Amino acid sequence: MVLMKQPKIAIVCDFLTTMGGAENVVVAMHEIFPDAPIYTALYSPEKIPPLNTADVRTSRLQRLPKLLRQNHRFFPTLGVKAFRDFDLSEFDIILTSSYLNANQVRKTRPDQVLISYCHTPARYYWSHYELYRKEPGFGWLNPLIRLMMSILVPKQRKLDFEAAQQVDVFIANSTETQSRIKKYYKKNSTVIHPPVDTKRFSPKRTRGDYYVTLGRQLPNKRFDLAVDACTKLGIPLKVFGRGEMHENLVRRAGPTIQFYTDRFGDASDQAVESALNAAKGFVFPSDEDFGIVSVEALAAGAPVIGYAKAGTRDIVTDGETGVLFDRQTVDDVIAAIHRAEATTFFPSKLQRHAKRFDTSLFVTKLRKVVTDNTPS
Repeated sequence: MVLMKQPKIAIVCDFLTTMGGAENVVVAMHEIFPDAPIYTALYSPEKIPPLNTADVRTSRLQRLPKLLRQNHRFFPTLGVKAFRDFDLSEFDIILTSSYLNANQVRKTRPDQVLISYCHTPARYYWSHYELYRKEPGFGWLNPLIRLMMSILVPKQRKLDFEAAQQVDVFIANSTETQSRIKKYYKKNSTVIHPPVDTKRFSPKRTRGDYYVTLGRQLPNKRFDLAVDACTKLGIPLKVFGRGEMHENLVRRAGPTIQFYTDRFGDASDQAVESALNAAKGFVFPSDEDFGIVSVEALAAGAPVIGYAKAGTRDIVTDGETGVLFDRQTVDDVIAAIHRAEATTFFPSKLQRHAKRFDTSLFVTKLRKVVTDNTPS
């Protein structure tokens, strides 16, 4: 009997500087392949506790002064070069978690296999270019950023497309991302939804009188719609998170809106779990590639009032596990909340639905893809 040699695997991701959906995927990859080193452009260990014992290897960007590290978006070509400089010649399989530059790594042997778990083709360059150009999110620097985008993005698109062509296997995190991979990269892909720890939620049968919204408060996330709608309706809304739009949201919020911003205090994982477990519903006005927080809301027994686009369509069935609205307007959100108020949702049914996205399924499916593509 001939024993198959275990492949050497490297995990590559864009950044490890804040905990979010893409970082959860990297954590799950690490748990599946604990001996695989993790390569990334920038790493903030204190922000990613689950990787404290992992072998994380950073790019030369990590050695830049803090001010330059924090503003790396001004220098997109440096990010490309950072990944191309990684020496991955010892590995048989390169497994990337990519939404920006991770696929820029170079294969150095003909028998190497590059498997890309794609959260989306870079939104800045492709699907959301016009939106980011309209509202780059840099305040008084926006006019300069718009000019820079018009100059730099065409080259970045070319580099991104070329990097995608060396990928042997694409995995999309949603059907929306699958469509974008085909449209922008001209490549086929398989959908494997991101891992969600659905077991950590314990939905209460008796629900509270408040709604919840959660995420990074950036212009494109449209949390203003949730805040404005609940302010107009005079209903309680708990807003978890921070971001460059935070002060704007606070200014426009009415007395029924409460903000929770301390990641290790009033906006900790435990605080979010407690809020979702008893929430009347979860308001999600964002156009997300997938939207792990929507699955978490369902796991906690909270119906999702969500924008009927992109990843939300993979998660929410209108009238059964939530209410979908077609336009990102305050009136549409208000109408959706009214519909939700008139609909009976059963927390246990929502929780069962969320289990379709449980981490265990992600582990099984990803491990199979890697096994099926291991060089002989």
